[in-house]
Amino acid sequence: MFIEFNVTNFRSIKETLTLSMAASKYYRGLEETNCLESGIAGLPKLLRSGVILGPNAGGKSNLFKGIQFMQNFVLTSHSLQEGKKINVAPFALAVDTREAPCEFEMFFIQDQVRYQYGFALNTFRVEREWLLAYPEGKAQRWFERSYDKKTDQENWYFGSKFTGRKQLWQEATRKNALFLSTAIQLNNEQLKPVFNWYQQKISVVLPGETINLQFTIDKCGSDEGKNRIMEFMNSADISIHGIDIELKKIPISPEILPSTIPPEVKEKMVRDLHEKGVHLIRFQHRDNNNQPVLFHISEESGGTQKLFAFSGPWLDVLEKGRILFVDELGTSLHPLLMRFLIENFHNEKTNKNNAQLVFTTHDTSILDTDLFRRDQIWFVEKDLKNATKLYPLSDFNPRKGEAIEKWYLKGRYGALPVIKDLRA
Repeated sequence: MFIEFNVTNFRSIKETLTLSMAASKYYRGLEETNCLESGIAGLPKLLRSGVILGPNAGGKSNLFKGIQFMQNFVLTSHSLQEGKKINVAPFALAVDTREAPCEFEMFFIQDQVRYQYGFALNTFRVEREWLLAYPEGKAQRWFERSYDKKTDQENWYFGSKFTGRKQLWQEATRKNALFLSTAIQLNNEQLKPVFNWYQQKISVVLPGETINLQFTIDKCGSDEGKNRIMEFMNSADISIHGIDIELKKIPISPEILPSTIPPEVKEKMVRDLHEKGVHLIRFQHRDNNNQPVLFHISEESGGTQKLFAFSGPWLDVLEKGRILFVDELGTSLHPLLMRFLIENFHNEKTNKNNAQLVFTTHDTSILDTDLFRRDQIWFVEKDLKNATKLYPLSDFNPRKGEAIEKWYLKGRYGALPVIKDLRA
């Protein structure tokens, strides 16, 4: 389960931003549908979903890019060669931040244990890294490293509860890699739950990144999977009576390809097209005589196409209890279809494994207290120094039943684009 994410000095983010999924004890309502028990004594309930609104270029995407960077660096930093730069971008509009480290920290629950893990780095090295675990309710500092610029040395600390070949893992950790990533590659068992959370639980979808249609196609490979996809789409009032997927081989001659392509590349392209082929996707509808009629997916609406592409990954997230971050969820979707997707996370029958959803959107129609609690709604905007700010609706203490959409569009909560007159 996802509890909280903190990010500092990354892209348009200067000061620390905190995105929290802890449910506020001061708000009542929708607790049975929109909240879930953490299973950790003393920890508040967690939210099943969160929505972030704000103007274009406000920094919404950079918040999710920060989560994606942290995930990717945990999974891959061990493979960086010595001396290779780390592809991270600090806030560039202030002199004091350009050379300062970018910092990322995540609070989460994995296998009934709460963890707090984070690191700070620049393009050359990891400057700090730390991990706290709470297996018995109290904090255990398992490890911490920090770089001392004056002595050009790294200082290491290992707690008594952290066991194994610590010296080996420490010596194998390069300055541009994480200790967590390195130790996992050298068969550390104690850190596996932390690494597995980043590997198996987080899914980030950013603008321009296509939803994996192949995932949905593969899911339709079995009758059970196909029925689940159909049930999902029909629940959204997309009336289909069947899905027909056929793999078409593409016979192609190397001669029709441009002469500028090297012969060996042509051969590979021809081979790949023939072996892999393309999937012909058709939806079955019924005519007025109740006879089946097949329509190619390209003949369906953009919303239907997107919902079909979403369906496989969406069901996978729900079935495996993952955390899904989607930037600009509402693109090409009718507002009611978007509500349908969100309500899948709020429904215990469809979300049995405590999956969570955090997304950004420009669709203000979902600012509805029948759909979201006040502590689930967040806003993003730029301050006077052009740095991103993130703040919850709860900062404004809205009244119960307040017309959130109306007052957002009137500017009560900020996070609106500044529209100026276009003069000739």
